[in-house]
Amino acid sequence: MPVDLTPTQALGLWHEVTLQQVHQDGRDLTLRQLAILLEIYLVPPPHTVRGLAAKLGVTKPVITRALDTMGELGLVTRMRDDRDRRNVVIKRTVDGALYLEHLGDLIIARGRAQTL
Repeated sequence: MPVDLTPTQALGLWHEVTLQQVHQDGRDLTLRQLAILLEIYLVPPPHTVRGLAAKLGVTKPVITRALDTMGELGLVTRMRDDRDRRNVVIKRTVDGALYLEHLGDLIIARGRAQTL
């Protein structure tokens, strides 16, 4: 179902969603971390540090720092690729899936409230 929003309305929706997310969840993700998390959960695996760095147009150390924090928050895990030990494969977690499901629910609820 398409939604017609002006740029100001779209920004207002994003503003409301992010404020509510910050109030309800102690994990305070950066925009880069959120982009990484969405890539891992919305695009079929496998996901590697190298692949994420290329996708986001940043260096591997930038991705590694983001994943360090996200791993501490329980949103992702990492492990060496058994077929190519040079690669680190990023895995989804239940907590990460629940975080994004909740975020999706917030977007839907706020979007519906805004269109009423």
